[in-house]
Amino acid sequence: MRIDCFIPYLSDETTGKVVATLREQPETNNIYLLVKEETANATFESCKTLKIDNIESSNTLRTIADATHSEYMLLYTKSTELHLGQKALHRLLSVGNDCSAGIVYADHYLQKEGKTEASPLIDYQLGSVRDDFNFGSLLVINTAAVREALDNRTEFRFAGLYDLRLQISRKHPIVHINEFLYTDIENDNRTSGEKQFDYVDPRNREVQLEKENICTEHLKKIGAYLAPKFKNISFNEHDFKYEASVIIPVKNRNKTIGDAISSVLKQETDFRFNLIIIDNHSTDGTSETIDEWARKDDKIIHLIPKRSDLGIGGCWNEGIHHPLCGKFAIQLDSDDVYKDANTITSVVKAFYEQRCAMVIGSYMITDFQMRMIPPGLIDHKEWTPENGRNNALRINGLGAPRAFYTPLLREIGLPNTSYGEDYAIGLAISRHYQIGRIYDVLYMCRRWEGNSDAALDIPKVNKNNLYKDKIRTIEIMARQKMNAKN
Repeated sequence: MRIDCFIPYLSDETTGKVVATLREQPETNNIYLLVKEETANATFESCKTLKIDNIESSNTLRTIADATHSEYMLLYTKSTELHLGQKALHRLLSVGNDCSAGIVYADHYLQKEGKTEASPLIDYQLGSVRDDFNFGSLLVINTAAVREALDNRTEFRFAGLYDLRLQISRKHPIVHINEFLYTDIENDNRTSGEKQFDYVDPRNREVQLEKENICTEHLKKIGAYLAPKFKNISFNEHDFKYEASVIIPVKNRNKTIGDAISSVLKQETDFRFNLIIIDNHSTDGTSETIDEWARKDDKIIHLIPKRSDLGIGGCWNEGIHHPLCGKFAIQLDSDDVYKDANTITSVVKAFYEQRCAMVIGSYMITDFQMRMIPPGLIDHKEWTPENGRNNALRINGLGAPRAFYTPLLREIGLPNTSYGEDYAIGLAISRHYQIGRIYDVLYMCRRWEGNSDAALDIPKVNKNNLYKDKIRTIEIMARQKMNAKN
């Protein structure tokens, strides 16, 4: 079996090395250089040139599909050097053929800052609908599946590749080979904590709107789309001694817990509120610090769970089931602080004005000295009343601070994990209820050397992404079931 290969043209030197690597593979048929201008010259006599606008546009993908004559096509999405492993193309093609795959992708190595590191990927599943799913830079795609998907003539300037793989996923398997089949160069040296907010960059707004439309259409096609019809909610069905409770799960954050507590006690309200701190068996002096604050102010409830197997979600469950938990439970992480004395009032006001079961605010990312650091403001304006709960399946987070109507939160419960528990509960609530939004900054999210998500290694990023994709899979299946009943 032979394959046509499509690679971006960067320079004679770099692209020449990629061409040479591909020519070493006996499966290579035609090699096409993808150029944004007519810059490729006679250096590559054995290659053909295709003029494109953007490697991820529908127009580019249609140009590629029209040019290929093989059953599968290879698309290399980077403009850097590529080194193929032993019999790499043979393996990719044979697995694709054996599995009747629409797309095949594989683990690989990355050369980063002069060092080579393994870059394993994760399996694709029903819930892998986020637009930043990592396939690596080398895709082997079924040509017939591409032509079928592109036959709808919809044009996307920036997100054609995202649209293509969602369309292919509806009819063909997307197969991950857990083998290291190639090596490429990583030029994006930002940390995982910096990369995770690319989708909220206002400069990417036009791209995001395309991707939202694509994801929404995909959810409609698979029976998981939810129209903007919500259950009504009443806040008068239960009696609460306190109108609101701030919930802080904490373990070994003696350096920061005092600032978090102080920011809560500074809140100015015309209703009663308290602070419930779930101290998950700290051993670094955090427990003693909480006790010192609690002796000074009776608003503070210091809980130490009997269980020793709790994550952040499990600690939240302990807090919201406390008999003195307020009508609204408002999140604050032990690393962070509220922006000013009006945060709690703003959140509670939003519940009543927007008649919602959950409220999500906006936050600023800062260093430990409270100085803004990139990307700065995180306001999640992609969440709209009309389509937010569908678009939430495409993105990787919902924002902060998060607040909940306590009776409903008690009914649903949070998964007992320390990552993604907030995302899971937000999706579950949005299945039936409206989620309110506050676009003013309420919260200062501090990045420091102890932050859990500032700079993660590849296995940790994969573990987190796999779990959130599983949350999406569960949610999509639940929505499909709900729609089927209706």
